[in-house]
Amino acid sequence: MRWLWIALAVLLALGIVIWRLRLGLYVAFGGGQAAADLTIGPFRIHLAPSKTQKKPPQKTGKPGKPKREPKDLTETVKKVPKPTLSDLRDAAETLWPASKKALRRTRRSIRVKPLRLAVTLGGAADPAAAAELYGGLHALIWTGMPALERLVVIPDPAIHLGLDFDAEKTRAEGEIGLSIRLGTLIAVGVQLALPAIGWIRRFLRRKRQTPSPKTADTAAGSHAA
Repeated sequence: MRWLWIALAVLLALGIVIWRLRLGLYVAFGGGQAAADLTIGPFRIHLAPSKTQKKPPQKTGKPGKPKREPKDLTETVKKVPKPTLSDLRDAAETLWPASKKALRRTRRSIRVKPLRLAVTLGGAADPAAAAELYGGLHALIWTGMPALERLVVIPDPAIHLGLDFDAEKTRAEGEIGLSIRLGTLIAVGVQLALPAIGWIRRFLRRKRQTPSPKTADTAAGSHAA
């Protein structure tokens, strides 16, 4: 019986240590490149970019099958569908109430440092849509950040949003660091899981139903012909 109590005490202590384990994530991006590091307690894991390996010299002879190179993080991010202003509004209405409730229970145990973002929207293709998106993002940032700073520790946030009507593509650069305990992450994730899954399903369903610009142009050309 004595050994049973000792084993239970050891398991309880181990569970408390794991629950209070500090996790960290640092992401930096810009110029078409991205880097990410994961910290678990005192250990740091480099996630991206992957280390480049030197290619061995090709032997003259029968050509072998080319080896698949590891996928770049930036290429994967580019394939993600871009949310529109209505998608962002839907996400805020869906996730913010649950996020606010979950973050209040953490008692500001989440720390975001650094937080530096600079985004310039490209409006050459559709100036009206770019201006609408710019205004909506401005309202979302400057109304949401004060509320977020009351729930999460953000020592020195720096967010810049710009609009360039001569640019075709949107440019973004910055760095974000997040520090959170494992137990806090589990508690927040459990409360946000259902609302987040529901929004992602609606978002993907809308993207599948909305035709791409190339498809729309092709259909318009065929009707005109």
